Formats: sequence, structure tokens, C-alpha cells
Amino acid sequence: MKSARLLDTRDAAPAAPTPVRVRIADDMAMLRAAAELTRDISVARPAIFWGDLLASALLGYVALFAAVTVAPVGWAMLAAVVSVLALYRAGSFIHELTHMKHATVPGFRIGWNLLVGIPLLVPSFLYEGVHTLHHARTRYGTTDDPEYLPLALMKPHSLPLFVVAALLAPVALLFRFAVLAPLGLALPTLREKIVAQYSGLAINPKFRRRAPEGEARALWLWSETGASLWAITLITLVATGTVPLRGFLIFLGVVSGVAVLNQVRTLVAHLWENDGEAMTVTAQYLDTVNVPPPTLLPALWAPVGLRYHALHHLLPGLPYHALGEAHRRITAAVGEGSPYHKASYAGLPGLVHSLMRSTMRRGV
Repeated sequence: MKSARLLDTRDAAPAAPTPVRVRIADDMAMLRAAAELTRDISVARPAIFWGDLLASALLGYVALFAAVTVAPVGWAMLAAVVSVLALYRAGSFIHELTHMKHATVPGFRIGWNLLVGIPLLVPSFLYEGVHTLHHARTRYGTTDDPEYLPLALMKPHSLPLFVVAALLAPVALLFRFAVLAPLGLALPTLREKIVAQYSGLAINPKFRRRAPEGEARALWLWSETGASLWAITLITLVATGTVPLRGFLIFLGVVSGVAVLNQVRTLVAHLWENDGEAMTVTAQYLDTVNVPPPTLLPALWAPVGLRYHALHHLLPGLPYHALGEAHRRITAAVGEGSPYHKASYAGLPGLVHSLMRSTMRRGV
């Protein structure tokens, strides 16, 4: 879930002499171990998916209702924080939707869109068909990757701009679905622009989507229609006073909180050190981050398996509930010198500090 389109690669530092990069060869022992040790845990378990999603969504909406209706400010703020964390977890299942075989968890895509995607104005078509490009071996880290920017090679102001841009996500999404989508029905040229530039959760400002076809087009049309009707209804209810302005603003604040939390997580999902060249699978793995136990906080800011993001890049089809076991098996099986160990980090503060230090070298 990404929303940093305000960034531009023009923020990258001026060209300067850089050391020649050594191409990292694939470590075949690591790749074989990852594949062989996880075959028996590679199938999604519907009970876990549905149970986790329903519990997270229920907690999120109950907490949101409490934040809107509870009078004491302190309790309302606490309820809002709980709502952000729970809805963020529920929303993070959009990542699983892009990789899973939908027949293994029947109805989950439709259920997620109805429960989370449409209410939060992030229907899954915004991510499906986009995120898989990020995993394409020849695209990762290049200018054709919709989810990559060389943040570590950019100027210091790029980082706060990257995060602050997420604050605007709820307003931008309301405008996209309540205004642009209906106008696009009457203006074909505008519709082409909407499809290409405003229909993907991407952070690369140069990324342009192609129009969907077949099953993807059907998903796009019904979920976009649902999101548009919801956005128009919500604005109408607020404009007529049916929904109090305070409650609407709290809703926008919670959605902004979800977007910002996801953007911070995105900030440390990779090291962002690639300068545009194609990378081997092992190099991609080493440019990505695992934050495994014993640290506990990643369960909140990197839920639904996102704390094992580097491992996910090795095994993108592995369901989130299997990543912890896969990490334990691979860690025990590979030698101390294996690059597998080099993608594990202690936590968020150290990763942010390293990224900031890298950009500071670029100057203001």
C-alpha cells in the first residue's frame, strides 16, 4: 500500500563520481534451500486468512466508531490509534491478494474489497497488476519498477516528503473516486489519464499503467464503481449534515494514519540503494529487509508477514502465515556465511537512521 507520487526522481542528487558496483551473483545454495525447505507450507490456509481479516476489520471499525462517539478526548485518541493499527493490518491483506491463488481461499478477494478496500477507498485493483511488476526479476530496482525509488541516493528532504505525502492520501482518493471517475465516463481522454496515472499504488512517478483486460478488467470495473458510489455517498452525507463533520474528519484522520504508517513501513522495506541496473535475485534479497523476532514491534508496523519482506522476495508465493516458520527453517539450514543472514535487521529506528545517514551524504 503506497502513495508517494509527489516525489520526483529529479530530487536525486547531481551526478557525482561513484565507485564501480560489483554485480552480486546468485547464491544458489540459499535459493535452493529456500525452495526445498518450504514446499510443505506453501498453501494458504483459509481459516487463518478469514479469521485474521475478520478480527482485524471488526476491531478497526469498532474502535473507529468509539473514536467518533466517545466524548473524552484521551479515550477518543486511544480508540483512533487502535483503529489505525487494526485497519492497517486488515488493509495489508491487499499484498497477499496480489500473490495468492484465489481458488485456495474462495471469496477472499471479494470479501476483502467489500470489508476494507471499498470502505477505505483502496480497492485491490489499485495494487493487483502493479505489485507483481515489482517482483519481476528484470524490473526490480529499475526505472520500470513501480514500487522503487533510489531513496538512499536522493537528497535528505526526500525522506520527510515521502512520508508526508501519505497524509494527503484520503483526500486524493476521495477526489479520484468521487470526481475523476465519474468525469472519466464522459471524457475518454481524461479516462485514459486516470487509468495510466491515477490507478496504481506506486511510488515511481514515471510509472504508467496499461488498461486492464479480461478478469482484471471485470474486477477493476465493479470495485471502482463501488468505491466511487461510496465516495460520492460519503461526501453527500457530510454536505447535508447527515454525517457530522467531526466524525468525517476523524475518519479521514484514521485513514491518513493508516497511510502514513504504511509509508513509514515502506521507507524501511528496502535499502533503496540500487541506481537503476537490473539485479540478481540474491542482490534483490540483500536490498530488502527482514525484521524477525525477538523484536516485537514489527508485528504492529509490518503486519501480515511484512516483517519478512526480504524472504518474501525469495518466495513471493508463500502465504504470510508460513513466513515465520520458513525463516526459522532456512536460518537453521544455511551456513553462517550465507547471504540469507545479512538481510535481517534489529528494528525500525536503526533502519531509518541508516537511510537518513545515506541521504545526508548527498547534501542539502
